[in-house]
Amino acid sequence: MTIRLLLADDQALVRGALAALLDLEPDLEVVAEVGSGDEVVPAATRDAPDVALLDVEMPGLDGIEATRAVKRALPGLRVLIVTTFGRPGYLRRALQAGADGFVVKDTPARELAEAVRRVHAGLRVVDPMLAADSLVAGESPLTSRETEVLRASQDGASVATVAGRLFLSPGTVRNHLSAAIGKTGSANRAEAVRVAEENGWL
Repeated sequence: MTIRLLLADDQALVRGALAALLDLEPDLEVVAEVGSGDEVVPAATRDAPDVALLDVEMPGLDGIEATRAVKRALPGLRVLIVTTFGRPGYLRRALQAGADGFVVKDTPARELAEAVRRVHAGLRVVDPMLAADSLVAGESPLTSRETEVLRASQDGASVATVAGRLFLSPGTVRNHLSAAIGKTGSANRAEAVRVAEENGWL
């Protein structure tokens, strides 16, 4: 039986290389390739893949939100996150969104193909090193609102701009930023954003 695959990665070269490697396997066939998270649900609905391989960092919906959306639309579709960014927070959030597996892009081709087969068979596949890191790192210390405020601050926007984006008062934004700075052990807002990004909390 052939396992039908959907690939979602915003880097065309990476996507093409991945497709070429997976198509070499006799039981795997890439039936759809997309370059943004927004295209995942339409492509999955149209091309009926068995397994979707999603990158995390993509334009539009990121891979984690795309996982949540495609699982809602097509609950039977299996999702394997394949990413450059092996961050503990990403792993935790991906699994919470319904991903069936999480591996990093430098996984050898044979192991990646095997991960696809295992996910297709109903098993959960997680990079063991990342799983250990995730246990050590623990949950994000940030509340959902603090996360939202930090995310809106990633481009260095002013407090007033962030407040406008989130329909909050500047004072409320300052309070959330102050709490996030404290919880991440940071000296300032930019450092808090960096720490949160590195841990995959945003």
